[in-house]
This record gives sequence, structure tokens and C-alpha cells, in this order.
Amino acid sequence: MSRFQRVAILGATGSIGESTLDVIARHPDRLGVYALSAHSRMDRLAEQAAASNAAVVVVPDTAARQRFLAAWPTGRAMPEIRVGAQALADTAADPACDTVMAAIVGAAGLPGALAAAQAGKRVLLANKEALVAAGALFMQAVRDNGAELLPIDSEHNAIFQCMPRGDRAGAPTEPARGVRRLLLTASGGPFRRHDPQDLHDVTPDQACKHPNWSMGRKISVDSATMLNKGLEVIEAHWLFAMPAERIEVLIHPQSVVHSLVEYDDGSVLAQLGQPDMRTPIAYGLGFPDRLASGVSPLDLAKAGCLEFDKPDLNRFPCLALAFDALRSGQGACIALNAANEVAVAAFLAGRLRYTWIPRVIAAALEWQQQRSSVTLDSLADVLALDAETRAYTGNLGLA
Repeated sequence: MSRFQRVAILGATGSIGESTLDVIARHPDRLGVYALSAHSRMDRLAEQAAASNAAVVVVPDTAARQRFLAAWPTGRAMPEIRVGAQALADTAADPACDTVMAAIVGAAGLPGALAAAQAGKRVLLANKEALVAAGALFMQAVRDNGAELLPIDSEHNAIFQCMPRGDRAGAPTEPARGVRRLLLTASGGPFRRHDPQDLHDVTPDQACKHPNWSMGRKISVDSATMLNKGLEVIEAHWLFAMPAERIEVLIHPQSVVHSLVEYDDGSVLAQLGQPDMRTPIAYGLGFPDRLASGVSPLDLAKAGCLEFDKPDLNRFPCLALAFDALRSGQGACIALNAANEVAVAAFLAGRLRYTWIPRVIAAALEWQQQRSSVTLDSLADVLALDAETRAYTGNLGLA
């Protein structure tokens, strides 16, 4: 029987964190919660910590600590409260936990994910930026410290399940033998049939109305622009040591086939399932075993026709920008991600039109490419370029 795992969930109050807690609660004999972190929802963090008997919670500042204390149920034993970014990284590396769910959205999740890899943990990676902004650095940390890396994004988890491998999840340095291509599927979001000329007046609520998945607002916008798929292409490059020309994207509106792997002999292996993140989360928590996730069985007869199509890059220019960034190098990938975060935040706040998101990203990429080469050998280097890109993008007058 597999050993008992104590799990730290970084970003516990988001959708991935909530689903992780749901799966853990189904397996009290082999999974338990060690630590939870949250950025703003202290009331929900208190509820989660009390229900899961978390030993530690991590909050961003003293004001958040006070809100957590005010929300804590009377009469319950108080968990240890740790404060600040360094405390988050220290908790990810804490010897008392075995597994870290890295689910903080954005570049803010990078230090914690990297600390977990450097500590040799089992890292369940749901944060895109760890690989988009610091792919070489992160994968080297996995290799150097004997960490286990299991992708949680549904697409990468699907590819991982379809790839040839042993019982160890690591960081490959070359493509798996016999694999020709990786095929990432995308729902196409709410605008897959819209004329690009009709998207100028899209509202945040329209962009966040995903047809299949329940996600946070930022990632929902990324799905609508397909920038999220571009980030996933970059992730797939690092996770599977696959060059850009051997990674493709397919529009699959039913979200039943989560991704595919094509082999040299003509075989194509696919992973299918309901659009529910508890499936990849349970796979990561239980690997190499499979755990019950609480997800209902897939009824293929009811699912009916499964459609596949190539993405229209006129409708989804952010996807083309992501491929360009991957081919240009790590600095361009950092600029891509940082500029997108600034642009999407401005769009959600009503300060930027939806169709200007790719324009902001393109401007940041051009700015980055015109600069002299930068060194990206450390987390500090990565965060410095990220901050510089955000400052440049914020000063464009577009966001």
C-alpha cells in the first residue's frame, strides 16, 4: 500500500484548491492536509483549515492574518499562521509535507513551486508560470533535487497518461522514443464561432462565460483568447522536452478528449473524461495508482459526436504570439506571460478592450526582442524581467 501523503495546497481557495481538498477528503487513509495558503479569501481559508485539520496556513500580510483570526471558529484548535511570501516558499519546502499542489495563479505562484522542486517534493503543477517564465530553471531544479513533477492541467495530465514511461515522474531532457507529435485540445471558449470583427465590444462577463469548465475569471479570459493554450504549448515543450514544431493545437468544443499523443507507427493515444479537474488531481495525488475522484463516468453514447478543427489564428492571435515567444526563447515567454497578466487585469477592470489584449502582448514582445540579451540563470533574474515587462506594459497607456 502506498505511503500516507501530507499535502500543502498553495492557492487553496481557488477552483483547483477546492477540488484538491475534495479529492483528499475522499481518501483519509492515504491523504491528509498539512498546509493551506490563500491571498484574499480569509473567511474561506478558515473554513477549509478547520474542515481539513490543516496544521499550517499561510497568508500574505498581517491584515490578512487578522481577518483569518476573526473568521476562525470559536473553540477549535488554531493552526500555525505563517505570513508573507518567504513563509509561503518555506512551507512549500517544509520537511513535514510530502506533496505540494502548486495552484497559485500567475507569477506569484513561481517562488513556491520552485521551492517545492528544490526541496525534492512531489510537485503537482497547476501553475503555468513556473514553466512559462522559468522552464529551464524549474526543470533543472526537478532533476537536481530528485523531485517528482506531475502536471495537473487537464491537457498535460492527459499527455502524461498517454506517454511511455516507468513509475517515476521526472523532467525529461529529450522527447520520448517513438513519439511523433503532441496534440493539445482546446474548447475554443465562448467566441470560437464569432467573427473577429464582432469581438471589439466583448464584456468581461461574456469572456468569462466558459461553455464547459468552471474556472476563475483570469484563466477564463485566457481561455477565450486562447492565450491559455499558448501557455500550455510552452509548458508542453518543457514537460515533455518537445520542440515547438512537434506540438499542435486542435479545437475540440466538447472537452471530452483532453489531449492526444501521436506515435511514429501511426497510433494516436487519447485520454478522455468529463471536464472535471478532480480527475487529473486524483491522478497526481495517487500516482502511480489511480484513486476515486468523485467524477461521474463518461457516457460516450450520450456525448455523441466529437468535433475537431484547427484554430483560426485571426480569431485567436494570442495563440500565434505564444508560438512566436516559444521559438524566440525564455525572455520572450516571460514577456508574453507578464504582458498578458497586465492586459487581462485591465480588461477585467474595464480599462482595456478585449481586442487590445493581443496588441498589448505584441508590443511587449517587440520591446523584449529589441533589448540586449538578459541573463536568466536565477529566480531573481526571472522575476526582474517579469517586473520590467509589467512596468513597460503598464506605461503603454493601453492598460
